[in-house]
Amino acid sequence: MEYKIPRVVIAGTNSGCGKTTVTCAVLQALVNRRLKVGAFKCGPDYIDPMFHSKIIGAKSANLDLVFFQENTLKYLLAKNGAYQDISIIEGVMGYYDGMGLTTTKASTYEIARVTYSPVVLVVGAKGASLSVLASIQGFLTFCPDNQICGVILNQCTAPVYQALAEEIQKRFGGRVRPLGFMPALSECRLESRHLGLVTAAEVENLREKLQVLAKQAEQSINLDGLIELSGSAPRVTCDVVKLPRYRQSVRIAVARDKAFCFYYEDSLEALTEMGAEIVPFSPLSDPVLPPDIHGLYLGGGYPELYAKELSENKSMLASVREALRHELPCIAECGGFMYLTESIGDYPMVGFLPGRSFDTGKLSRFGYIRLKSKEDSLLCRAGEEICAHEFHHWDSEYPGSSFVAYKDSGKSWDCVNATMYLYAGYPHFHFYSNPAFAVNFYESCLKEKKRRD
Repeated sequence: MEYKIPRVVIAGTNSGCGKTTVTCAVLQALVNRRLKVGAFKCGPDYIDPMFHSKIIGAKSANLDLVFFQENTLKYLLAKNGAYQDISIIEGVMGYYDGMGLTTTKASTYEIARVTYSPVVLVVGAKGASLSVLASIQGFLTFCPDNQICGVILNQCTAPVYQALAEEIQKRFGGRVRPLGFMPALSECRLESRHLGLVTAAEVENLREKLQVLAKQAEQSINLDGLIELSGSAPRVTCDVVKLPRYRQSVRIAVARDKAFCFYYEDSLEALTEMGAEIVPFSPLSDPVLPPDIHGLYLGGGYPELYAKELSENKSMLASVREALRHELPCIAECGGFMYLTESIGDYPMVGFLPGRSFDTGKLSRFGYIRLKSKEDSLLCRAGEEICAHEFHHWDSEYPGSSFVAYKDSGKSWDCVNATMYLYAGYPHFHFYSNPAFAVNFYESCLKEKKRRD
């Protein structure tokens, strides 16, 4: 099928060049114009989509060529971009940066190329002048099919931009359009943490900061030019990725608060499309699990920052422990897995799984992996695989041994605690990477519902 999806990729020359700030400014400015706006993030990141969602009032979807086959990626782009006036796709790292130091695999460039999406490159201009043009020229010539159609200069003053914009038009002969600039706005700076930016829920006066950014974007970014560019994107051609629709619904409790907030929204939506009712709850503030649930999903996040509060909510700890003892189907990824161990640091947790979670003081087991099951379990049969991702500073004394994780480099290790009703481990995964995992989870929840009935 073919879908008309007006879209533009906002990419960066490197991490830290300001593409998230520019993306948020543009999204808020477009929303303020009362346009219907879609948002996407390249790669496996959870945090940037939270900022997108705060702005557009709807989910932001991930586009990832490691997680997804090309058709699946195009389908998710079409599915989430349908009926929008414009969709903004935020890049990851530098435009050409991929899984390794010398490959474009999984880069923003690859996603733009596969989806034929026009690209606007964010170039940091702080402390530079004509050298900015050298950077632009390098990006334009590095790969001929780069899709780069425009540039926005970040941390740039109006006089400098005016001079450089004229030079860009002169030197590149219309191949790339100068589409504006953003000055340094220290009051709108988004703070970082070891997993990226702090989450949107933690930013003080976020709404006010976004409006300041949007006002500046209206003044100094050519939004009409961006809208025009998005309309030039060709139609997206893909086959529909079909999921089964069950006649019986199930209730799945999903932990959602400041401690547990890392979810791929398309994964949760896959469950709802099959018939599930998602029931949000807070391990921080709710006394017990929601009533009449048939499954439990504990996502990642920052439970280590709220370990004291989580530990003090003893009624919730007991409720989760009792539910798992009665074999409630449960997925617990990364922070959710840590919550099920004996403790996070010195703070007691659910204690359903053995061992303590501890801070390693450094990034541990970072990057994309393939997960291969060693035995039949909740999500799959022995030998089945799914792509996953790890990015964490904490580890566990007993990380599990039900799956083998392996990288393209050949490195491998055992991980994940899995039974016929539990997946608990550090790797995050996306259901659209292997929809059979979602189907198996749903059917396990159905069995739980029938058992109770």
